[in-house]
Amino acid sequence: MSRRLPVVLALPAAALIAVAGAAVPASAAPADKPQVLSSWTQTSASSYNAFISARNNQGAWSAYGFDWSTDYCSSSPDNPLGFPFNLGCAHHDFGYRNYKAAGQFSANKPRLDSMLYEDLKRVCGSHGYNVVTKAACNSLAWTYYQAVKQFG
Repeated sequence: MSRRLPVVLALPAAALIAVAGAAVPASAAPADKPQVLSSWTQTSASSYNAFISARNNQGAWSAYGFDWSTDYCSSSPDNPLGFPFNLGCAHHDFGYRNYKAAGQFSANKPRLDSMLYEDLKRVCGSHGYNVVTKAACNSLAWTYYQAVKQFG
């Protein structure tokens, strides 16, 4: 009987491995990819922070097949007048590229554009700028938002 036990246990394990291997092709993205994409493309600071954390550890998310490429603020300056808008623009590019790839861009574009605006306003509010400088930063953030809203 002791010889049969390993064989009896080995057969279900082999069957389980075969079924699990056949159930999900290696190239398939995890089923929660839409939820992860959505969670990283909201207008909140927590969504932005989660995106930045994931961007800094892209290898951990490789199974999802996200497009992390960016041209930052496209043909506009990435750091206009010294304001560091580049990461907000990278966040925006991430949303645009991945929702286009998913065929869901039109439904999400307004939120992605608002996300950019909120990200840029956070830049303006988080660097200790004086009132005049902060107003100039917010004005540029509004201008970038209007540009992507119209032409993005």
